[in-house]
Amino acid sequence: MYLKRLEIQGFKTFASRTVFEFRPGITAVVGPNGSGKSNIADAVRWVLGEQSLAALRCKRAEELIYSGGGRRAPAGLAEVHLTIDNSDRLLPIDFDEVTVGRRLTRGGEAEYTLNRARVRLRDLLAVVEPLGSSYTIINQGLVDAALTLRPEERRKLFEDAAEIGGFELRKAESLRRLRETDGNLQRVADLIAELEPRLRALKRQAGQARQHRELSEQLHDLLRRSYAIQWRAAQSRSSLSAAEAARNEQALDQARAAQSAVSTELHALRAALRARREDLSLLHQRSAELHRRAEAAQRDLMVGAER
Repeated sequence: MYLKRLEIQGFKTFASRTVFEFRPGITAVVGPNGSGKSNIADAVRWVLGEQSLAALRCKRAEELIYSGGGRRAPAGLAEVHLTIDNSDRLLPIDFDEVTVGRRLTRGGEAEYTLNRARVRLRDLLAVVEPLGSSYTIINQGLVDAALTLRPEERRKLFEDAAEIGGFELRKAESLRRLRETDGNLQRVADLIAELEPRLRALKRQAGQARQHRELSEQLHDLLRRSYAIQWRAAQSRSSLSAAEAARNEQALDQARAAQSAVSTELHALRAALRARREDLSLLHQRSAELHRRAEAAQRDLMVGAER
């Protein structure tokens, strides 16, 4: 496992985006005092999850962001990405190349990324745990300081060298979960103590609820049966009504046929009656004409007799 690339932007003295490519072998960053060599080590320490501002040689988190100088305006954020070759699977993640990132804004918003995907600090520390912490990056004065460390600090150094830090993190996480579980158990106990006096009433209400559910089911079953009986009766009445309607329709058709026949016969009788009336009128006219002729003949006879 070796470092492949380091990208820095806005971190301490790195105003613009700067990329360091580390080839296999020994790489050294050489420069005069004050050129920012130590800031590179601080960037690596910071991106690996360092939380101590003293270890990063600053007093406030804002000091990690480029503060401006000359004609350059202050940066709005500090961002570092470290790419590691993980072909030997030293890091517990199934990638040949792992990119760890960290970002900090002036508003105090922090963001951690793993292969450009946002993760929690706890997840990032779990991934980089095999890299150690105290002895991974030896900055200026650390060797002298290690000789004067207090026993508990020296023990932390040895634990990191023995790769115990990850187990400590998991232990702390387990203890935190245990404390949360104890708190949840305490709240459950309080709830039980509060609800236990109401248990008898709750049991009675539960029994009433069960009885209500059973009676409701019985009622629904009876209603379904009643509706089924009513439906069958309605279907039967509907069938009888349909048959009766068919019979009435047939009788109506017969009556309409008879009415049509009677109407035809009535029209024929009316036509015959009109013909007879016309014949009778002609007879009356002929009778009147014969009567007039008879009277005229009688008058002629009477006139001849007088002569």
